[in-house]
Amino acid sequence: MRPGDEQAELRAAVRSLLARHEGAAAWRPLVEQIGAAGLAVPEEYGGAGRGALETHVVMEELGRVLSPVPYLGSAVLTVRALLASGDRAACADLLPALAAGTSVGALAWAEDGSGDPARIRTEAESGGGPRLTGVKEHVLGGQDADVLLVVARSAAGPSLFAVPVDGPGVTVEPLETMDATRPQARVRLAGARARPVGAGGDGGRVLARALDEAVVALAAEQVGGAARALERTVEHVGNRVQFGRPIGSFQAVKHRLADGYVMVESARSLALAAATASAEDSPRLPLLAAAAGSACAEAFSAVAGEMIQLHGGIGFTWEHDAHRYFKRAHGSGLLLGTPSRHRGRLAAALDLVPGPSRAAVARP
Repeated sequence: MRPGDEQAELRAAVRSLLARHEGAAAWRPLVEQIGAAGLAVPEEYGGAGRGALETHVVMEELGRVLSPVPYLGSAVLTVRALLASGDRAACADLLPALAAGTSVGALAWAEDGSGDPARIRTEAESGGGPRLTGVKEHVLGGQDADVLLVVARSAAGPSLFAVPVDGPGVTVEPLETMDATRPQARVRLAGARARPVGAGGDGGRVLARALDEAVVALAAEQVGGAARALERTVEHVGNRVQFGRPIGSFQAVKHRLADGYVMVESARSLALAAATASAEDSPRLPLLAAAAGSACAEAFSAVAGEMIQLHGGIGFTWEHDAHRYFKRAHGSGLLLGTPSRHRGRLAAALDLVPGPSRAAVARP
């Protein structure tokens, strides 16, 4: 069977499963029937040994239904950070349960509205084993996590640590977010016991790689959400009649839908190119991740906005899903870096930014 056929079968299986299991109830079937949590985990750690292209398929399908399952936080961010750390002992200890879906992980790095390692203030205090003190914001799926991977400052520089969520000195507070389909939490650490993961001072590199992988996965999700929003809008304007004819027959509406289609398909191409770069471990990954992160976020926001407008009055109500796509689009556009931030990274990678300005756009 060709790789493309396998991915088509995976897509069909995930779409069928999500049609039968709505919301958070889809997580157990996804991990037990499809093995979604372990797709990108090497076989030696209990996974399927696949990669970014399979993750791309799953994320696109999750995006179509605005699924709240912890796939991005656990199966992408946490798994990718562990693998990037190169710590075989930590991988052997943590990845099998993550791959099986019996454990959920969360990567905690952001503080003070920024994911820049230079702005991290959480401290790793030595003596009797590392103890972490600080506050992490916007931790994806933190309230459902069993294990936290925390980026903190140490004597060697930014470093990665594993922290048990139920350990002393750890408090997890669910956050009220605009997008209720994307659970986030605040994690307070007060002398929490931690285990070093990877080499000391290597946290910045590990975080950069994990975030690039996550931006690529999020781009696929954004494409899925945008495509579904466009499909539903086309269906609506084909059925909604005014002045004796479907509103989709009006030239102005056709133009808006055509513009949306071009944006979605362009974003789809960039998202797939970025996933391919990740699967091939290409040095172009940071560049393509930035390009996809910008284009896919903007396409989703534009199409979700048109969904609201072209649905008319009902698009503004709680009775219709249009507001959910709109909120997911704008929330995901801020999650791992804004489109302008990604374009800044892209410009820096292409040497379009003067030298002194490059450091400001070096991170998502």
